[in-house]
Amino acid sequence: EVQLQASGGGLVQAGGSLRLSCAASGLTFDDYAIGWFRQDPGKEREGVSSISTSDGSTYYADSVKGRFAISSDNAKNTVYLHMSSLKPEDTAVYYCAAGRPITSAMASDKMYNYWGQGTLVTVSS
Repeated sequence: EVQLQASGGGLVQAGGSLRLSCAASGLTFDDYAIGWFRQDPGKEREGVSSISTSDGSTYYADSVKGRFAISSDNAKNTVYLHMSSLKPEDTAVYYCAAGRPITSAMASDKMYNYWGQGTLVTVSS
């Protein structure tokens, strides 16, 4: 059974930093891309970032470029999303997902087969 465990969310002041983790099990980690999505109530789910764990290619949404960094520790089957210079508009539930890397920009949720449970990030102004 494939499981994705997202963690690391919390409350942070604007300008602060957080690191989210996505621990994967039940799959061959190197065969997948891991993506991060976020969703605020009343808004559509947004693709934030992704990484292909085999070749390290990454994608970032324009809204987070230069502030967020994604990395992968293949030995631990874990992907990290390092978030800095956080803004109130980054407030959302963040989800990680796994899918076959069909392109370097794994931006669409339709590209993913497996989803974690989400972790809440709240950025106060």
